[in-house]
Amino acid sequence: MAFTLYSLIQAAILCINAVAVLHEERFLSKIGWGGDQSVGGFGDEPGIKVQLMNLIRSVRTVMRVPLIGVNSVCIVLLLLFG
Repeated sequence: MAFTLYSLIQAAILCINAVAVLHEERFLSKIGWGGDQSVGGFGDEPGIKVQLMNLIRSVRTVMRVPLIGVNSVCIVLLLLFG
């Protein structure tokens, strides 16, 4: 496979799909990244773990519906052009 823009886009879509399917109760809470983790007090900067959890929740919330269309387009392009 050649290193093209399409392959970069496809790799990004696969990574977003991987984040979108993470289940909070079944997977993330087992490794200590569940939703019941305490957030620091007012004025404290959130740590990297809290920021990553917010990113995962945001991707799961916002990208759920658009990923269906993007995945469908990628599948059709792969079927048409190989």
